[in-house]
Amino acid sequence: MNSKSALEWFKSSYSSNSEGTDCVEVANTPRTIHVRDSKNTPGPQLAFAPAAWAGFVEYSRGE
Repeated sequence: MNSKSALEWFKSSYSSNSEGTDCVEVANTPRTIHVRDSKNTPGPQLAFAPAAWAGFVEYSRGE
């Protein structure tokens, strides 16, 4: 398993406001989707199984 620092993070295109300050960053591994707040990168993170992440994204889109 990769360490937290070895993950390749990117900002979600779905998490921005007019100022671009409210961002969620996501990092993918084969079995886990990691999520963190871009303003607090060393802070807490969430980890989802791919199916749970897909369900979360679908729900958040209102589909």
